[in-house]
Amino acid sequence: MANRADPPHVSIILPANNEAASLRTLVGGIRKSHPDAEVIVVDDGSDDATAEVATDGGARVVRHPYSMGNGAAVKSGARAATGEILVFMDADGQHDPADIARLIARLEEGYDMAVGARQAGSQASLGRGLANSFYNRFASLIVGQRIEDLTSGFRAVRADRFREFLYLFPNGFSYPTTVTMAFFRAGYLVSYVPIHAGKRVGKSHLRPIRDGIRFLLIIFKVGTLYSPLKIFVPIAAIQGIVGLAYYGHTYITTGRLTLGTIFMLSSALTIFLIGLVSEQITQLTYRGTSGSADGR
Repeated sequence: MANRADPPHVSIILPANNEAASLRTLVGGIRKSHPDAEVIVVDDGSDDATAEVATDGGARVVRHPYSMGNGAAVKSGARAATGEILVFMDADGQHDPADIARLIARLEEGYDMAVGARQAGSQASLGRGLANSFYNRFASLIVGQRIEDLTSGFRAVRADRFREFLYLFPNGFSYPTTVTMAFFRAGYLVSYVPIHAGKRVGKSHLRPIRDGIRFLLIIFKVGTLYSPLKIFVPIAAIQGIVGLAYYGHTYITTGRLTLGTIFMLSSALTIFLIGLVSEQITQLTYRGTSGSADGR
């Protein structure tokens, strides 16, 4: 029989900013479906009754004195959690507590992270759905694996694996992008579980244009951090093709090699060499992480 002093096997973490309206029902639903789990609500500088509602529902509250961002709340929750498995879900009522068991079941099958992949009809708008589809395809190209839902905030992970990458997480909304690509690059096992996300309670904190650009920059950032050649080689190839095409044009029309051609070809070579060096640095930097994943 397990000792009562043993840490909870599962910690369920809800980053929350002014989510009092949804938390009353959500925390109650989590406590009902997972009575033995540790429930942590990270109050990210709310000015409503988020902390009080969470406490009344039986959750442990970690408070930020001011809003630091969704990613910062996730990091605070991960540091405070004592469970071997961490479950992250949005506090706005979109995610069904009944799906938590399905995510955890995937981890019990041997996966390191299980992500709730939103199905058709779960996107807040057509524009956001198209944007997420683009992010999924672009990120899949970089990591070389199919990513079904890059930005889903509903996921279960092994705590030790997750904490390896905390230092990479931005304080804003892009932590799912970073952790998904980091897990793939490290050779950890990722699985997707189909879910239906309901309509959120209250107003979304996401700003489509600003956060959309931020998501794209995060993909490039993590791409260059974990698989530099997949970013640098296409750019170098395009530059080289343009340089050769320009040389063909100038040779036919003027019969000479121009400085423009020399610049484009030399810059293409430089870009490729930078990517090659970056790839070697990446291999050296993350050799220990990748080795631990392969050697399990």
